Amino acid sequence: MPETPRPALSGSDRTRLRRLRENGRTDRSELDAVLAAGFLCHLGVVLDGAPMVVPTVYGATADTLYLHGSVASRSLVAAPEATVCVTVTHVDSLVLARSVFEHSVNYRCAMVYGVPRQVTDAEEKLEGLRVLSEQAAPGQWDYARRPDRKELAATTLLALSLDEASVKISAGPPEDGDGPDAELGLWAGELPLHQVWGEPVPDPALPPGVPAPSHIVARVGRN
Repeated sequence: MPETPRPALSGSDRTRLRRLRENGRTDRSELDAVLAAGFLCHLGVVLDGAPMVVPTVYGATADTLYLHGSVASRSLVAAPEATVCVTVTHVDSLVLARSVFEHSVNYRCAMVYGVPRQVTDAEEKLEGLRVLSEQAAPGQWDYARRPDRKELAATTLLALSLDEASVKISAGPPEDGDGPDAELGLWAGELPLHQVWGEPVPDPALPPGVPAPSHIVARVGRN
């Protein structure tokens, strides 16, 4: 059975691109792909008249972004109805041109706007934490001990709708290959950036003979 196409991203004044609009993407699948490729985001909010941007981990479902509790989330709980902007960015390469002016970065970036809600339902909180954990380390949720009631009560989890989001993707070589600087005889091109997981480093407190689980070993050398 053919897969049902994802709806287009809903536009708003905040998500309307005003610069490099050709890099914008409107397919919801593009947002899904950017979010699926990472687990670290930056949460920006204005609190007490001052901006604050905090890095935190996230987990994404088809329509919701779950954000782990932090100083920012506790502040947001104290200031309900605060609009946030969450960004997720992946750097793919440096674009090195013949002139410094034409240098740039190839990237994939998503921005999500909205008013997050604090997850208070115990069942949803547990599911949200599972989504968040599996986003960062697939397989770890079923391997490690899950949070008990006391730990759940001490954890803040925010849920943010994906209804208002934008995606920008920049790709390709330098743009001065057909300009006057092409005659300089200088090298130009892309310098790719690849991030891969290294060998697991065991906790010094581990007793001898406890191996890394297969789902962790399987990630070595992968991005």
